[in-house]
Amino acid sequence: MSGLLLGPGAALEDGRQTWAREALESAAHGLARRLRAEGTRVLATLMDNSPAWVIADLAAALAEVVHVPLPLFFTPEQLGHALQAAAVDTLLAPAALAARWPQAPAQPCELAAQALVCLRLPAAPLTLPAGTAKITFTSGSTGAPKGVCLDGAALQRVAAGLVQAMAPLDIRRHLCALPFAVLLENIAGLMAPLRRGASCVVLPLAELGLTGSSSFDAARFHAAVVAQRPDSLILLPQMLRAWAGYLSRSGQRAPASLKLVAVGGAAVGARLLDDAQALGIPAYEGYGLSEAASVQTLNLPGADRPGSAGRPLPHARLRVAADGEIEVAGSLFAGYLRDPTPVPEWWPSGDLGHIDADGFVHISGRKKHLLITAFGRNVSPEWVETALRGEPAIAQAVVFGDGQAALSAVLWPLQTAAEEADEAELQAAVDAANTRLPDYARIRSWVRARAAFCPETGLATANGRPQRPAIWDRHADALACPA
Repeated sequence: MSGLLLGPGAALEDGRQTWAREALESAAHGLARRLRAEGTRVLATLMDNSPAWVIADLAAALAEVVHVPLPLFFTPEQLGHALQAAAVDTLLAPAALAARWPQAPAQPCELAAQALVCLRLPAAPLTLPAGTAKITFTSGSTGAPKGVCLDGAALQRVAAGLVQAMAPLDIRRHLCALPFAVLLENIAGLMAPLRRGASCVVLPLAELGLTGSSSFDAARFHAAVVAQRPDSLILLPQMLRAWAGYLSRSGQRAPASLKLVAVGGAAVGARLLDDAQALGIPAYEGYGLSEAASVQTLNLPGADRPGSAGRPLPHARLRVAADGEIEVAGSLFAGYLRDPTPVPEWWPSGDLGHIDADGFVHISGRKKHLLITAFGRNVSPEWVETALRGEPAIAQAVVFGDGQAALSAVLWPLQTAAEEADEAELQAAVDAANTRLPDYARIRSWVRARAAFCPETGLATANGRPQRPAIWDRHADALACPA
């Protein structure tokens, strides 16, 4: 992202100060000169959402330095792995976080009125795939995050595709609600709006009610949205669910300023979308993957099919392989970090689905999670889990049943400040979800989870995906299934 790709009117706001396009470009060029002078090849940032983060991202592109955004919710072990694997030689962070590396030479660095520390780290030379501009680390089912090397041209194609697709909405003001280290917000919440010339409202995540990787205060979030009056937001499904639940309980509605609330990261479900829209939240589901530089499809006003992930955006091409796996082309990554395997023209996403006659993409679940029941029926657990989470009493659900005669589930109830669902309410929720499923995909038995599905309990990854083997191990006895 260079200064030439900041549209007229592009600006950042942090609730106290506004940085217009000229100020952003000036600050970015200043940091870029410093990075070049110090011989930086790979810059990592470890910081909260802030104008300083955006300036660092701009500066890295100007200096042709690889940017490695590090999530604050990574463990020390994950951070160490990422720094070593990407051969990071410069780390930009607040003093409190920089103190984790006391032996590294440090210099003060002030960006957008934020005091930071620039650390020089020892790094062995590393050859990266050609065109690498950014490395995003995805935390999958293991503790060691995988580095995805993103091509700068591919990133710009995605940003341009989003600008083109959303032009009729005339988005002028976007509130950044996800961490910038999450590729979805980085591309769709910064690069695309700034390219169009919109203002991005950049607040510390705590002011938006987001703490760590999985704690979300919907009341605080709603207060921030009301105060900032944005045109657009990007949310994860669980954030949308919590916000809609808060609005329903408190008798409030979303601000009328909102034109688009894009929801991605996991399956949303038509019922949640309907509930959200009834509360004034213009929620539309999309789909993407890191290996294709984030967003590939998106429902939009006037082109919306609830239950689908939307139609492909201008930069994206999608097709379905013979076995039902979605394949993607058009904005692919340059390769995995420290993996010489070439990237094919069409990337197998690992997701199962179909494309309907009107071009809407439907995702049914992960190929590797597919269950085959004792009666030989193939079932994507995510499909059933989405139906379960569509019930107000259920916050989280994981479905099992490979080789079994019937499906079972581990459920975590929706919790509010006052109460959580009891056994009868959970059973009623399961019964209601079952009415929307064919007999072979219905839940026959379930247990209440012994802990929430979050990184702190070991039952979810750092970005919130359930750790299915760990959940199975913790509950196999209660499900009366063989271990």
